[in-house]
Amino acid sequence: MKTIRVGLVGLGVRGGMAMDRLPIIPGVEVAAFCEIRQHLVDKYQAALEKRSLPRAREFVGLEAWRNLCAWDGIDVVYICSPWHLHVPIALAAMEGGKHALVEVPAAFTVDECWSLVETAERTGRYCMQLENCCYGEIEMLALNLAREGKLGDVIHGEGAYLHDLRSYNYNSPEDDAEWHYRDYWRLKWNAEHKGNQYCTHGLGPICQAMGVNRGDRLCRVVSMETAAKGFAEYAAAKVPSGDWRRDLQIAMGDMNTTLVQTEKGRTIMIQHGIASPRPYSRLNTYVGTRGILTDYPYRVAWEEEVGKGAHRYFDDQRAAKIREEFMHPQWKYAGKLAVEVGGHDGMDLIMDLRWAYCLQNGLPLDFDVYDLASWCCLGELTERSVREGSAPQAIPDFTKGRWQSRAPLGVEALAPEKMPLPSSK
Repeated sequence: MKTIRVGLVGLGVRGGMAMDRLPIIPGVEVAAFCEIRQHLVDKYQAALEKRSLPRAREFVGLEAWRNLCAWDGIDVVYICSPWHLHVPIALAAMEGGKHALVEVPAAFTVDECWSLVETAERTGRYCMQLENCCYGEIEMLALNLAREGKLGDVIHGEGAYLHDLRSYNYNSPEDDAEWHYRDYWRLKWNAEHKGNQYCTHGLGPICQAMGVNRGDRLCRVVSMETAAKGFAEYAAAKVPSGDWRRDLQIAMGDMNTTLVQTEKGRTIMIQHGIASPRPYSRLNTYVGTRGILTDYPYRVAWEEEVGKGAHRYFDDQRAAKIREEFMHPQWKYAGKLAVEVGGHDGMDLIMDLRWAYCLQNGLPLDFDVYDLASWCCLGELTERSVREGSAPQAIPDFTKGRWQSRAPLGVEALAPEKMPLPSSK
């Protein structure tokens, strides 16, 4: 696919950020917008015109995505809608012959995950979750170190989404009309659900380093959470009396801790906490038989020979040298531009460059519908575990046994002759 025509669904927070990246990628054309707010469509049409690019076709309305997915003027549907629409739009995209690129989390239930897997298999279309954290600099450094054998066999990982989102969930339209969660759909989700409903930022990169679905698989999960206090205290202090949000009962605990075990005995701890005043962290910890890498702050250590041990992290100078020497080739090539363009410290552009590069060069995407399903099904399974007193839950094998023969993800590069770096302007 030398030219990839993209239909962008949703021009809110994530979709608007995508419009900083997609128009500058060589061979990518933003061919269609789908939104329910005409003023956002107008805003990003003007952004295309400012770059001297053709206007996108407009699909405006609550179910306009159905028409976009059926339109033959696009190849890829890039889905940045509210969560509850991710699966319906992805299914419609694949049924319409398009590849589906779905924002996080792409799905929430086991049945939804199976529907995406089966539709992708039947239609022969890609269904990839836009898990940008798999393309973070430190996450890709960890992947490189794992493949180089510096950490040995990665047998344990710790990931998280620890992010104070109280103001995001309770701010008012007049505070920030474009950034507030329209209809407070994310707040309502937290009110209805328990468990870890947003696990893939921490989980995905660890699964890649471990070779999950490519030599190993996730097989069981246990989840436990605290009481729900943070949102209620924030609402009591910040939300005016009489506002329905002030008295909304929140089901989701302030901190969820989930343990996942793989078929070959690896373990992963995932945490979720969005209701507490604490610094942002994804933990990013990779424990191997020879060493460790952890993040927030970045630290690394390994033993030089078996039995010597690694009782202290390397000093800052050596850690910085390792970060430079073993930087993933995609970051070496495009990292400076990615940081300049922005989007979660550059990881978003690295992600978009990579899937575009793969489609343009006939390569499989770095992660596929089986990865999407095995990561996202934890939304339902962690909630079920919590509600059943932290009872273990079996994780389906969405690959139907193929995990045993699939090769682990390598340290793939972007070849300059096949994708010249774009300009950020």
